[in-house]
Amino acid sequence: MYVTASSSPSSSLLRAASAYSPTLFFRSSFRNLTSTNQASLSVINHHRRSLTSTAVRSFHCSVPRWSHRLDWRSPLNLRSEIRAFNPIIEQLQRKFATMAAEHPFKAVLTSLPKPSGGEFGKFYSLPALNDPRIDKLPYSIRILLESAIRNCDNFQVKKEDVEKIIDWENTAPKQVEIPFKPARVLLQDFTGVPAVVDLACMRDAMHKLGSDTSKINPLVPVDLVIDHSVQVDVTRSENAVQANMELEFQRNKERFSFLKWGSSAFRNMLVVPPGSGIVHQVNLEYLGRLVFNTDGILYPDSVVGTDSHTTMIDGLGVAGWGVGGIEAEAAMLGQPMSMVLPGVVGFQLSGKLRNGVTATDLVLTVTQMLRKHGVVGKFVEFYGDGMGELSLADRATIANMSPEYGATMGFFPVDHVTLQYLKLTGRSDETVAMIESYLRANNMFVDYDEPQQERVYSSYLELNLAEVEPCISGPKRPHDRVPLREMKADWNSCLNNKVGFKGFAVPKEAQGKVAKFSFHGQPAELKHGSVVIAAITSCTNTSNPSVMLGAGLVAKKACELGLQVKPWIKTSLAPGSGVVTKYLLQSGLQEYLNKQGFHIVGYGCTTCIGNSGDLDESVASAISENDIIAVAVLSGNRNFEGRVHALTRANYLASPPLVVAYALAGTVDINFDKEPIGTGKDGKSVYFKDIWPSTEEVAEAVQSSVLPNMFKSTYEAITKGNPMWNQLSVPSSTMYSWDPHSTYIHEPPYFKNMTMEPPGAHGVKDAYCLLNFGDSITTDHISPAGSIHKDSPAAKFLLNRGVERKDFNSYGSRRGNDEVMARGTFANIRLVNKLLNGEVGPKTIHVPTGEKLYVFDAAMRYKDAGHDTIVLAGAEYGSGSSRDWAAKGPMLLGVKAVIAKSFERIHRSNLVGMGIIPLCFKSGEDADTLGLTGHERYTIDLPRKIDEIRPGQDVTVTTDNGKSFTCTVRFDTEVELAYFNNGGILPYVIRNLIKQ
Repeated sequence: MYVTASSSPSSSLLRAASAYSPTLFFRSSFRNLTSTNQASLSVINHHRRSLTSTAVRSFHCSVPRWSHRLDWRSPLNLRSEIRAFNPIIEQLQRKFATMAAEHPFKAVLTSLPKPSGGEFGKFYSLPALNDPRIDKLPYSIRILLESAIRNCDNFQVKKEDVEKIIDWENTAPKQVEIPFKPARVLLQDFTGVPAVVDLACMRDAMHKLGSDTSKINPLVPVDLVIDHSVQVDVTRSENAVQANMELEFQRNKERFSFLKWGSSAFRNMLVVPPGSGIVHQVNLEYLGRLVFNTDGILYPDSVVGTDSHTTMIDGLGVAGWGVGGIEAEAAMLGQPMSMVLPGVVGFQLSGKLRNGVTATDLVLTVTQMLRKHGVVGKFVEFYGDGMGELSLADRATIANMSPEYGATMGFFPVDHVTLQYLKLTGRSDETVAMIESYLRANNMFVDYDEPQQERVYSSYLELNLAEVEPCISGPKRPHDRVPLREMKADWNSCLNNKVGFKGFAVPKEAQGKVAKFSFHGQPAELKHGSVVIAAITSCTNTSNPSVMLGAGLVAKKACELGLQVKPWIKTSLAPGSGVVTKYLLQSGLQEYLNKQGFHIVGYGCTTCIGNSGDLDESVASAISENDIIAVAVLSGNRNFEGRVHALTRANYLASPPLVVAYALAGTVDINFDKEPIGTGKDGKSVYFKDIWPSTEEVAEAVQSSVLPNMFKSTYEAITKGNPMWNQLSVPSSTMYSWDPHSTYIHEPPYFKNMTMEPPGAHGVKDAYCLLNFGDSITTDHISPAGSIHKDSPAAKFLLNRGVERKDFNSYGSRRGNDEVMARGTFANIRLVNKLLNGEVGPKTIHVPTGEKLYVFDAAMRYKDAGHDTIVLAGAEYGSGSSRDWAAKGPMLLGVKAVIAKSFERIHRSNLVGMGIIPLCFKSGEDADTLGLTGHERYTIDLPRKIDEIRPGQDVTVTTDNGKSFTCTVRFDTEVELAYFNNGGILPYVIRNLIKQ
């Protein structure tokens, strides 16, 4: 798994120094020709072709890339063999060697010796720069610095960029722009399918423009984990895992075949099959390298991912964060990411958690603190004496929810706890020694046994861990934390409050309503606050043994006391990896979870992303016919209304043991301190304290049940895939053959009629308002991932193509088809659009006629008439999952600009990437204060020449009824202006690759 090469460092130097080379595609091909391992030599010989220059460019090797011991990206020196086939390679080598010698920072290239003799490799040494400013830098900024030094070629990355980072204390407040090249890219299948679709489509575009299609190949390792497709169809069954996987393959066979094709058609791409685990847990336990050793050059692992919770890897000391799919595609193709040098919030931890308090309680507390502090666009770096009290899994839980508290990263520098975790999870002693040696030598390791050099942060926060108390968050947002002792009162307030994030406006006389029904012949009832879904789910918590075993202990105590979860509550357990199953079985606790209905249903995201499956028909009818405010309790990270399930209007995030406790109680309308959860087999009341395990009980279970060989055996097993995956047959061609009748994979229209001449900048004239939103419109509102409603435009499209309703699958699973996804844009059933005067749903007013239409139908009316459209919005527009379809969809609907009070970081970037203009109202202003109703026509006065536009400049917006106001254009960097000039990031990349 770790890159452990021994060849000369010059080839790595030459890559950094020659990024501007017109023979970029030869550099890419040469790397792949000379970067494989001994085990794959027979494969290379088997596939050897006549190495004409064309064949050299298109050469592809199939390399085994799974084993911890056998690194699938290690180079094999084939130079002599290549020379025999083509003297051009030798000429390129000489040219590259010259470039390598000219690396601007070659003077700090330093050998890292092994204690036993020899060397681990060479590295670009930060201490060798002898700059005292570096000693004060946050550890997270040092990773950006090392990357800039290593990749410095004075073209894509300049010496001036290095100086900006070194002078971070002074430059960060000025919002300066820097380039960043991550070491690798991480995908999951919902975002991975459209990414591979885009790559395949870009190859077609290159072909049509007469250029070399082999330039469209990842130049950095790309890992794709299929985890978003499994749904909770079958529960409370020993056979649930197999049954759900069979249904998963039936629904997604075409998507999976496409991804399997991509893993062979594109170099450097690894696909982890379905049923292996959740992407972020697999990344934490297996894929995370911490330190790369490529061609003898050592450097820190760093990753960008097309899932916002990529930040979970920050708990391991790997710098990682979520980006839009289109931005990730550019990074795959060797383009530097342009980013604003972030401020860093120093978060000091002290003390230790009290007895019975979980890591979930801690992360919900931290999330609320950081949301209040304001950390959007910033790094958060944790430090202090309390770090030693947090396990690696606890740290990963906190890092995972960075998107919920708004930070780009929640970073935990590497220390002894990290090294212990690496050994626990099966990384070899030699690899761990290399990681520690490198990080210590490059001042990237924290040793709390030594005096600490004071670091400078942009701002500071601190938390005594002893102050954290049990809590949950909800009912509609992850940062609305509720202390457990206040939950009953808070719930009743929510029933009374007007409709909003903390309100349902249920009339007093209706609050005691009881809906009685028959559940499979058994009398049942639901009230406001009744739990109908209880799901142990999500990477946030299932990677943490303490809370998972804690859930098992709650189930065990409940069984022993005679408590039982009501059968009409849909219970499920979806571990993030097979390791969880092993330690639950080892501990003997899975038996008790099963008795309470928490059978394992699959290895994937499930309920947390809306793949909760259908409720029993009797339960669904009872909710709908009686207008019950039903509840889902889940150990997830997102609880936006309409995300978890269409019928659960209240959704609470809780630790896995609390999920079991609320399932046992059957309601959130309970005070756990005073009211019994139920009646035991002895007829006595059972209280929360009777089933809640102590910290010592949990620690003992972790110590005896979580073993290193579990990780090793689990990840050796997934290298073999599974029978259903292995039986998928895929074509061997490098160009994809699009099926025009497919409703899963469709050639998108992004590059139709594309020429080498960029379209240029543009304003907006007389645009209609498609939608007028308030605050906190999420990417789930814009581009839902869940079920396709039977009356929606997407449903009509599928029915017209012969797809039966039972085979609709979800929007997330159909992200490879732009025709479905355009129709699914703004299709969330909980959408609140001010143009509808309080009516909730995925419709809008077609302003010229006054008709109420589905958003897609209205947008097509505007497009057919040649009218542009804009969207008005409030604060935090685009919060939630990093979802590129939330930008692609509006672009396909004809939206030219979004005017909002503020944007979520990734979504703003995605809008820019698709050529949509993001604009911010001035402070204190919004659509309401300006008197905008959405019935106006809008003109945005933006210069036609790109060199007349500056990042963050003010522009004037006028309406046809005489209003005029000033907005800030949220193109934040010069590179983003280049994207806009080219009509988006992907056309920009194609034009640049062709020019090279």
